[in-house]
Amino acid sequence: MGGQGGSKSFSFSVGGGSGDSNPFGFGLDDLFGSFFGGGGGGSQFGGFGSSAKSQSGSKSSSKSLRAVNSQIYKKEIENAGMTWLLLSYMPSSMEIQYFESTIEEVASSLHGALKVGSINCEKEVSFCKELSIYPRRAPRLIVFSYKENEKGYLVEYRGDLAAKNLKAFCQEYLPRFSKRTDLNHLDQFSTTGKLPMVLLLSTKKDTPVIWRVLSGLYHKRITFIDAEVHDVSDPRVKTLGVDALPAIVGWLPNGEKRVLKTGISVKDLKSAVLDLSNILDSFEKVSKKESSGQAKEAQTDSDEGRVPLLSKSNIEALCGEKTPVCIIGAFRSSKAREKLESILSLVSPKSLSRRPNQGSSSSRDSISYALLDAAKQKSFLKAFDKTGYKSSNNLLIAYKP
Repeated sequence: MGGQGGSKSFSFSVGGGSGDSNPFGFGLDDLFGSFFGGGGGGSQFGGFGSSAKSQSGSKSSSKSLRAVNSQIYKKEIENAGMTWLLLSYMPSSMEIQYFESTIEEVASSLHGALKVGSINCEKEVSFCKELSIYPRRAPRLIVFSYKENEKGYLVEYRGDLAAKNLKAFCQEYLPRFSKRTDLNHLDQFSTTGKLPMVLLLSTKKDTPVIWRVLSGLYHKRITFIDAEVHDVSDPRVKTLGVDALPAIVGWLPNGEKRVLKTGISVKDLKSAVLDLSNILDSFEKVSKKESSGQAKEAQTDSDEGRVPLLSKSNIEALCGEKTPVCIIGAFRSSKAREKLESILSLVSPKSLSRRPNQGSSSSRDSISYALLDAAKQKSFLKAFDKTGYKSSNNLLIAYKP
């Protein structure tokens, strides 16, 4: 590794790399525009100047970055959903401060999306060897990424030690758990899993950086999708109840839709992640409360012999593979519900539909009965008919799993 006095940047090669510059030449503003909207001139969150000037021959221990050991790695980096930039070094390594300076510049610009730390491989010998990040003549820059899998993995930066290039590299390896879709295919997401779901509507052609960051932080807690739209005048956007872009729409596990935020604007990356995290936290609490209430209601229905209300949380138990036929009464009003519940309550006790006793030799359960709120479970009904039976105030469906 080498540098000459007065030069503004220098290149290095580790692990047998080529030392070529990183191919990603875009900045944060290129990805964001005004958060989610169209592009614009000037970096909204501050541009990058030249990297730190070289002063050959100096040595230093890494003290400005947070020290990371195996315990911190397992507790705060693995399975945490956040991207990390790590410096692997030996105290005797040359020019450590130049690496630190570049890392801090990148971390400042991506504050809220990226965390940084350093690993002293003289102290953490076995840990560095375990991760295969032991430094050679020069320190090594390692990104812990969730770009390609859920567990996270390490990828080494082999480009020039220039803040702009390193920043672009880190951006490229931010999480990608949000699935890109369009408004014509929302139904394919509406009935998957038991998690709440959030949809970002923006004018961006690619998934915005902030949304990618949030998709990592809330992975396995909330399902993320995003779509490009051009204007709120789009009938599909109006159907969702959105009056300004960018916007976030959420769906509870029971299929209930809620507009969480419209006309979103932010001043910087850190505050954007914080503000939207507060919105998602509140939505997650509502979802958990709703799911808990549904579970209690279902148990009460079962205890009292009432016909249960079908939802994502109980569909497997009521209309799963072990059920030969599931009779579903769909309603659009309280009167329609009462009428259907009365009919199903009279039919279900009959011997034909009674579930077998525990000692029965039958390997499958008998006919199951349930009610469905047609207004909240539109996607479920559309699976049977494209119109979703909109003209019917109440109807009965015989469903064979």
